[in-house]
Amino acid sequence: MSQFITKEGVKNLHKPGEKLVTTHCCYCGMQCGMHIRVEEKTGRIAGVEPRYDWPVTKGKMCPKGVTAYQTIEHPDRILKPLIKRNGQFHEASWDEALSYIAENFQRIQRDYGKDAVGVFGGVSMTNEKCYLVGKYARVGLGTRYIDYNGRFCMSSAAGGMLKTFGIDRGMTLPVPDLEHTDCFFLAGSNSAECHPTSTQWFWKAKDKGAKLIVADPREVPIARVADVHLDLKPGTDSALAAGMIHLLIREGYVDYKYVEERCNNFEELKASVEYCTPEYTSMITGIAVEKLIKAAHIFGQSPRSVVMFARGVEQQSKGVENVQMYITMSLLRGMVGKFASGCGTFTGQGNGQGGREHGQKADLLPGYRKLTDPEAVKYVSSVWGIQPEEMPKPGVSAYEMFDLMHNGTIRAMHVMCSNPAVSAPNTNHVWKAFEKLDFMVVSDFFMSETAEFADVVLPATSWAEDDGTTTNLEGRVIRIRKVRDSLGESKSDWEIMQLIAERMGKGKFFPYKDAHEIFEEFRVASKGGPADYYGVTWERIDKEDGVFWPCPSEDHPGSPTMFKERFNNPDGKANLGIFNWREPGEVPTAEYPHILTTGRVVFHYLSGNQTRRVDFLMEQCPLPYAEMHPELAAQYNLHNGDKVKLVTRRGHMELDVRLTKTIRNDTVFVPYHWGKELAVNQLTNPCLDPISRMPEFKVCAVKLEKA
Repeated sequence: MSQFITKEGVKNLHKPGEKLVTTHCCYCGMQCGMHIRVEEKTGRIAGVEPRYDWPVTKGKMCPKGVTAYQTIEHPDRILKPLIKRNGQFHEASWDEALSYIAENFQRIQRDYGKDAVGVFGGVSMTNEKCYLVGKYARVGLGTRYIDYNGRFCMSSAAGGMLKTFGIDRGMTLPVPDLEHTDCFFLAGSNSAECHPTSTQWFWKAKDKGAKLIVADPREVPIARVADVHLDLKPGTDSALAAGMIHLLIREGYVDYKYVEERCNNFEELKASVEYCTPEYTSMITGIAVEKLIKAAHIFGQSPRSVVMFARGVEQQSKGVENVQMYITMSLLRGMVGKFASGCGTFTGQGNGQGGREHGQKADLLPGYRKLTDPEAVKYVSSVWGIQPEEMPKPGVSAYEMFDLMHNGTIRAMHVMCSNPAVSAPNTNHVWKAFEKLDFMVVSDFFMSETAEFADVVLPATSWAEDDGTTTNLEGRVIRIRKVRDSLGESKSDWEIMQLIAERMGKGKFFPYKDAHEIFEEFRVASKGGPADYYGVTWERIDKEDGVFWPCPSEDHPGSPTMFKERFNNPDGKANLGIFNWREPGEVPTAEYPHILTTGRVVFHYLSGNQTRRVDFLMEQCPLPYAEMHPELAAQYNLHNGDKVKLVTRRGHMELDVRLTKTIRNDTVFVPYHWGKELAVNQLTNPCLDPISRMPEFKVCAVKLEKA
């Protein structure tokens, strides 16, 4: 294979007889640029090549992205509709499956009301599909009960940004600007494993003298090169941020002109952190006093700084407060809205940003409009062709939907592009909820742990078998391109929703011939909302290599850097956080004396339904494990490779011990990419953040027993 680099990028990456299809990875929010190699005669996938001219990742790919193409034509793909009879799945025609679904949905709604059918979406789908999930639930099925798996990922980041800025945009600056940053404060982000291609920007900045501060209970790979590693106790992020703010004020590092002109609540914030001395902060977080002081001096003296956070901060019962306090650190330094400065979240799922903006949330409509706003309901209803009074009221969050399945309020579900039987907390509760349903439909391209509970499984296309757009972690809207025709009888999620809506008598509301027609309607539906995509077109995306929202008109340049002049609150100012310490939902006790936390590894993605089917990735990490410090293991006479039994108030499981000195000696870490008896979410705490309704995956009390 020949290959050379020009100023336009890499040319001649493919062999004779192949064509290249330019698209993006299906996994995390980096949305790495790639070319899929396709055999021209057969249409089969031949391989993948990185896209060197993609400005966000510059030809870098991780092990998951390099092997992602192997899932497209995988032998495990579901190729025909499946109907369960007598506990066994049998192949069926689309006509039979659709009739069966419509009959059961109509029967259940006739007997128990429209809201007896629920919809559970996902944000590994395109914007077009995510938009249609909301319309399908509210117009096609007429139900109020819709939510999505992003509730388990980015919802606390969204809540914190909304409280602070008045709008939820994942990053306030474009990724390439990070190269020019002087200081990074990374909180709860194992970026080298979860977003590996982002680290090139840290290295480029460090080569120019930038400093790196990492806050994490584990010495994750990125922390090993940090100038300061703040090894906090899980669940104490808000206290750490408050301690940093105390020091920024005490040491004179606050940009008072910026704060006075552009921020609210400074005096209240100052009073709330007055007692958060380094000694107090150390007592709460377990971080040494000298580390806290060093970190504050580095951060406070840096001309340009960026605060970034991820699931370690957000997946807590006070995730919104954590996010707002970390953002406040950046605001006090006057960084938000300036070049190579600001804050952001590492979006976990490929379309985690776009997928939460356009109607999959229980209380939102397209464009990030609130379902409780009569004017928003009136506008979107006019776009959809329904009367405002026909629009269902807000429902409940993802985990709370399982409670409604238990009590019989929700009796049927349609789950799309999501695997909550693995990804939800307290999975025993979730499994029992699925068993209580009268009827369940799952759309997926692999048989997931969730699909096994279904009465009907519909074969959905993979990420490479349809056109559309996604929105990456920066807020850049990009193009996903069709690589090959649908495998077997699989259909796109948008087509599946359209077909079911037709069977439910609502076909006139779903007249689409392709994804582009959906996008054109979606542009109009978002127009004038906080997340305004109206000025984004497929043609502009191709020409400009992505367009940043908000973009209210086709002659608008887009918004790579947010908040240069004002914030999105009515007064144009940002709301600083106010500290009020509270413990996590569970703290160690005599019976459960240690802390369990969870996370990703570089070789797997979310519930593992895709990555566990790739041989290379499974060879690298075939099973979950319990990572702990040798000092903790010694208390139980545990050695590397021994079996340990982990027990929480919700369940127990046995795992191999992996010893490392790069974790706190009061904490056990388990990756969460496996299902059934290997699902660590059997143990995790469903305690919810009061605002975001995010479960507390990252902190629960656990006891250990030698198995």
